[in-house]
Amino acid sequence: TFSCSSSTMMSASILLRHQARRALTSSIARREVVAAASRRQPTLCRVETSSIRCFSAEPELVPGIGRGKTSTGLVGLEVDHDAVPKMITKYQALLDKLAASDMPPDAQYRINVEKIARFRIAAAQNNLDDPEKVEELCNCGQVEELVIQADNEMIVMDMYLRNRWWELVKPVDIEYNPEDEDGGHGDIEWGEAPEEEEKK
Repeated sequence: TFSCSSSTMMSASILLRHQARRALTSSIARREVVAAASRRQPTLCRVETSSIRCFSAEPELVPGIGRGKTSTGLVGLEVDHDAVPKMITKYQALLDKLAASDMPPDAQYRINVEKIARFRIAAAQNNLDDPEKVEELCNCGQVEELVIQADNEMIVMDMYLRNRWWELVKPVDIEYNPEDEDGGHGDIEWGEAPEEEEKK
């Protein structure tokens, strides 16, 4: 089903974005009137007795984070600022397809896909404006990669349903004795390899 290589589990670019976000958000104070005008953003001003305070009508863009992200750092994968809402739509489509299928509810493939899809939908719904948090919770790449994973899973699911592969999976009896010290090999004494014995 869903696969994550070690390079996408928590890439260096994600870690750098998280570090940059923490550093910038802790040190950024409200901009003054001049800074707001230079960004050409509409501002809301409130006159107080001693000073004028202005607030930007739009959230401030932080380079490399959220709406300020300009690159995924992956060749061929462009930034998608709507990736989080797309995740919700695509993972819900997976759940809907499973619900409409005749795959039994106790099929392991169905159980796995449903758990992953529900978790990622919840992560996206609870953090619509924070793609970095979604990436941290899902721990399987950037949000753009999570969208691609949903598309790929839809392809796998179509094959799985078309071929009825859940019918090919048979229960297996596994014999296991945790008290067996030698791992079930009996009294075999492992000597030298046969090739080494011939050389002597």
